[in-house]
Amino acid sequence: MKLYQLRRTQRFTQPIEEVWEFFSSPENLSRITPSYMSFKIKSELPEEMYPGMIIEYRVKPLANIAITWVTEITRLQRPHFFIDEQRLGPYAFWHHQHHFKSVKNGTEVIDLVHYSLPYGIFGRLLHWLFIKRQLHGIFDYRAEVLKKLLPPSVVLHQSEIL
Repeated sequence: MKLYQLRRTQRFTQPIEEVWEFFSSPENLSRITPSYMSFKIKSELPEEMYPGMIIEYRVKPLANIAITWVTEITRLQRPHFFIDEQRLGPYAFWHHQHHFKSVKNGTEVIDLVHYSLPYGIFGRLLHWLFIKRQLHGIFDYRAEVLKKLLPPSVVLHQSEIL
């Protein structure tokens, strides 16, 4: 099983508490997800995120085919980080770390995603042909939307290690 990594860093002028409030609210996920994915939260959500929280989504990542994606918030230390892991969905493995750090004049946010695909060599081919580009597109879209929702912000770094 091939493990991929996607890392993005973005800096905001808002204080860490304000940035944390935005990112830790699952309702905001639909605001930063491209509309073509038809992202919908199916779970009832509490007022505040907590470790062990299960969130169910419906999403259409490919050819307008709806799939269920279930994630669990496995770790959380307010306002410094939280981790969501896929429990049901399209990936063989999905581990998404969200880190928040107070820096001079604002907050730095680091997304670190480790993921792998099912289907062996066919999954690797899908990654090369489609999935890698789609994930980069989703995170690019997210960065642009966040520049408008939490202005001004700057994308500092983006990388993927294969």
